[in-house]
Amino acid sequence: MASDTAVQADRQPPETTSDISAPPDTGPPTGNRRAPGALPTALPATFTDLFACYTAAISRPGGPLDADTVRAYLSRVRQYLAWLDSADVDGDPLTDPDARNGAVRDYRTHLLTIARRTLSTVNAHLTAIDDLYRHLGLGPAVVRRQEIPQAAPRALPDRDRTRWLRAAQRADPRGKALAYIGYYAGLRGGETVALNLDDVRISARKGMLIVRYGKGGRYREVPLHPHLRTALEDWTTTRLAWPGAADSPALFLNRRGGRLSTRGAYNILKTVAADANLTFGRDGDLTPHSLRHTAGTDLVRDGQDIVTVAEILGHSIETARRYSLPTDADKQAAIERLPVDE
Repeated sequence: MASDTAVQADRQPPETTSDISAPPDTGPPTGNRRAPGALPTALPATFTDLFACYTAAISRPGGPLDADTVRAYLSRVRQYLAWLDSADVDGDPLTDPDARNGAVRDYRTHLLTIARRTLSTVNAHLTAIDDLYRHLGLGPAVVRRQEIPQAAPRALPDRDRTRWLRAAQRADPRGKALAYIGYYAGLRGGETVALNLDDVRISARKGMLIVRYGKGGRYREVPLHPHLRTALEDWTTTRLAWPGAADSPALFLNRRGGRLSTRGAYNILKTVAADANLTFGRDGDLTPHSLRHTAGTDLVRDGQDIVTVAEILGHSIETARRYSLPTDADKQAAIERLPVDE
């Protein structure tokens, strides 16, 4: 048996997972991307009851996983079970710890060499599989994660950030508040749509947002930037005329008067991005999480200490340190400054 070290990942999604984002594709793997609209991986009949039980367990109201993470976990677990049905494994990997370890290691190899997934994607699959095994009572597999070279989080270049903020300025009050909140407060998408009216505290000169249940169950209070404070005041005034305004506690409403969903917020931000001439989405110039990363990067480069940035964004200290790492552009600029003899 190989001497891999166990990695105990908690039930929360990794920091690199976008909260306001299109739901993950659930089709069969063909490299690092699957075709848009692809059908979910076929679930072998052998695992139908197990998968249904797992789905019910992680989808329960008030559970620790947000809706996007639940969809991602279910997609990854479905793919693992489909692979398991046709794989040549020793023992029963769903009941025996040694067989579990061997199967998950073999699946890791499959993802790397056959499916040709990126290192971060492989680690994300292993995290979901760990969650399945916790549900089964076996605990996480003893499988080493792939070591990923540390890099600065993806942030918008200065020019694109300016275009984004100018487009946000032109948006309607709801769109403007949503566009500003990602950058000026650094909130995750799930945290944003979970806000209630009484989570916004505004006085004559300052204000704050209260995130009651962030990643890892963390509570935090985020001071309001003046531009965001003004945008929130405009939106809460406009909100009074919306359907459901008197009955819903939600800060952000949809057109039917219910709480705005992460999908709804994603579509609004996509419209703002189009006005800024920025491509929005996983393969574009801008992702919802890149606004948060841009805020962290700008704070660190402005001289704010890592602890302050971690507190504002709800990061661990180790994660916040990544904002001090050089970007590819930084490294390219450094290389180009080397002297030449011409």
